[in-house]
Amino acid sequence: MTVSTDDIVRHAARLLFAGTRLDLGRMATELGISRTTFFRRVGNRDDLMGAGLSLLSVRTWQRALDHWRAEYGEAPRTPEGRLRSLWVMEEYRREVAGSEGMRKLIEAESTVALRVLTDPRGAVQPTLVDAHVDLFRADAEAAGLTPLVGLPDLAFAVVRLGESFLYADVLAARTVDLAVATTLLDTLVQGALEPVAVH
Repeated sequence: MTVSTDDIVRHAARLLFAGTRLDLGRMATELGISRTTFFRRVGNRDDLMGAGLSLLSVRTWQRALDHWRAEYGEAPRTPEGRLRSLWVMEEYRREVAGSEGMRKLIEAESTVALRVLTDPRGAVQPTLVDAHVDLFRADAEAAGLTPLVGLPDLAFAVVRLGESFLYADVLAARTVDLAVATTLLDTLVQGALEPVAVH
């Protein structure tokens, strides 16, 4: 059986989710391919970690969206008026913060993990920024909102600020406080979106 790049990335994602260190030599053996083939398919360890973490991030984001749809369908707001994007963002942060595998990774390899997670040219952050842009655009169109700034700029600011709270214990020796993160991020997004003026 041919082992594809996607197969390797999925295997890496499973290991990361379980909190298991990525040992590329062992992974190659487990998958039954040579180290040369393995590295040719996925690049170096940082590349593979980024691809695996990106896959986990996409799946976590999708679960948050699916949870929203199960609760509220395609509505852009909760019955109380909270935007879908704010709700999904909070759900995403809660799941990332509660991930045992993620905490183990950051505790064991904080420098590497944070470099991979927050690299603007890597696999994780740009994908997450794009997901935010898509959701902000959908909310703006469905709820009749006019962004005061470009959605890519808003999404980048939200993701970067979210990272600073999710990884606050490592980045700034601060306690991770998701409630404060939600208050600040909700305020940022609400301030950047406003109702379309009716003439």
